[in-house]
Amino acid sequence: MKNGKIVVCGGGILGSQIAYQAAYCGYEVVILIRKEDSEQNVKEKLFRLYNIYVDTIKKMEHLTKEDSAWARGIALESTFDKDECLVSAKKALNNIAIENEQANALKGAHIVIESITENFDIKVNFYKQIAPLLDENTIVVTNSSTLLPSKMAKYTGRKDKYLSLHFANNIWKNNIAEVMKQSDTNEKYFTEIIEFAKSINMIPLAALEEKSGYLLNSMLVPFLLSAMDLVANGVSDPETIDKAWTLGTGAPKGPFQIIDTVGLETAKNIVLQYQKVPDVLDPLLKKMLLPYNYDGMLAILDKYISAGKLGIVSGEGFYKYDK
Repeated sequence: MKNGKIVVCGGGILGSQIAYQAAYCGYEVVILIRKEDSEQNVKEKLFRLYNIYVDTIKKMEHLTKEDSAWARGIALESTFDKDECLVSAKKALNNIAIENEQANALKGAHIVIESITENFDIKVNFYKQIAPLLDENTIVVTNSSTLLPSKMAKYTGRKDKYLSLHFANNIWKNNIAEVMKQSDTNEKYFTEIIEFAKSINMIPLAALEEKSGYLLNSMLVPFLLSAMDLVANGVSDPETIDKAWTLGTGAPKGPFQIIDTVGLETAKNIVLQYQKVPDVLDPLLKKMLLPYNYDGMLAILDKYISAGKLGIVSGEGFYKYDK
């Protein structure tokens, strides 16, 4: 087993994927969940990932690295041994512990990966809770997709050991990890996180300047907002919009299929963040700063969320899925 205990805070869609991938690559991993969260739900996510890895590994035996279906997170190097990969996939389940007591989970952690709700206040409150419990040398990273680490660093109690490490969904295939420091991050830990990303079969992408959305989401979020705006304004429906994108560009997924993948609750939090413009502004200026129909987007998302249609994770979002 590789040196260094990895603690993933949050057992959601990406949290469970990060934990499983780190365990697959030989790390001891703990998933820290909130007391109100279901341990059984997290276990089901991990077992689903195990089945995905097994199915993918078996398919890879008949592929080459140049094939678009090759999962780089499962086998990044030129050599591929199906049997070894299957053993690693099985071991991963045994290398992950689930804990809801913060002190127990965080004790002896080398790297803590925060992957909780995309909400500034929730993240800050969480950092305040765990800061006194962390070992002196523990590095903390956020998997936030849009929030700047500089805005949250002081709440961690270790500004020099705090930065961003953002993963793309379907981590076993889309194996990129955006690494972004903030002004107080020590270069030593920036380099260490880049090396950690490599050690779990990720391709680290360094963001040299702090930017909300980093690289991937700076391009993706406006795309998703534009698609939701079309529905909010009654221009078209999600399925037709997805067809326009996939048939017109050859892309494998349309925007609403992507939203189902990342989760409708995450999409809602992103909309809420972009909607924040002071009410005291001149109406014309506010309209310029808010080019989209955010209220309409939230109404659509709330309708689905209240019905339990959270995306792939719940079996239904804008589309239906086999769980």
